[in-house]
Amino acid sequence: MPTALRLFRYVAIAEACSWAGLLVGMYFKYIAATGELGVKIFGPIHGALFVLYVAGVLAAARTAGWSRGTIVLGLACSVPPFTSLWFERRMLSRFREPAAAQRIP
Repeated sequence: MPTALRLFRYVAIAEACSWAGLLVGMYFKYIAATGELGVKIFGPIHGALFVLYVAGVLAAARTAGWSRGTIVLGLACSVPPFTSLWFERRMLSRFREPAAAQRIP
């Protein structure tokens, strides 16, 4: 697997994990009203991983030759929580399918 796709995978997973941390932090800040430490910690982490995810989509698109529509979908998947995982799995399975078909005699 090319390096750009491997890095895209790691960033997509990290971005989803940071979403989870941020959502937990927002629960404690707004619902439980016990403090905003979680948001202060995970907010900047999620922001940085969001930017890395966008860069990862663009780099992976260039490497894998994705269409404009696929790129737009990948960028849109950076907004709702955890959809980066769905997009990452979908795109990497599509990348692996042609390679697997070539190996089968």
